[in-house]
Amino acid sequence: MPALTPELLIQAYANGYFPMADSDTSEVSWYRPDPRTILPLDGFHVSHSLQKKLRQKAFTATFDKAFEATMRFCANRPEGSWISEEFVAIYGRLNDVGFAHSVEVWNGDKQVGGAYGVCIGAGFFAESMFHTETDASKVALHFLVERLKKSKFLLMEVQFLTPHLKSLGAVEISAEAYELRLMEAISADATF
Repeated sequence: MPALTPELLIQAYANGYFPMADSDTSEVSWYRPDPRTILPLDGFHVSHSLQKKLRQKAFTATFDKAFEATMRFCANRPEGSWISEEFVAIYGRLNDVGFAHSVEVWNGDKQVGGAYGVCIGAGFFAESMFHTETDASKVALHFLVERLKKSKFLLMEVQFLTPHLKSLGAVEISAEAYELRLMEAISADATF
């Protein structure tokens, strides 16, 4: 198994793969699920409670202000995490060169939510999200989706369908359909 490098990660995402590390051994495995889950940018569901939260302006959002902190929050799970120290370092390098980005949600000066992922062309490959206050991860996704739409992104991939993502509008598509969308997205230009 070759060592993780920024170049290897970009090549893997461009070919439909993503890595995860075993939470106990840190051994890296590669995934290319079928079906694949995407969050259609024009299909993001803003619930009444999320609309209310956004109107209250209790949270603010930033981008790439706290990339490493966002990854570490995402990794801090009681059940263990696939985000190893190696991942924090490599994705941090991707962030340094503009291929990985984060959205951070703040309540005052305290980070309470966020998400991060990889960007290639007009494709965004979401990796993980977290919240320490109710609805903060939904707020993060709202601001991320708005940013991607404004920047003319064509694809937001979210790996696996969960009840949480389904409630926000995520859908499963076949690997074949995903590959067509992937090729179109990585061939297009968009600036995060």
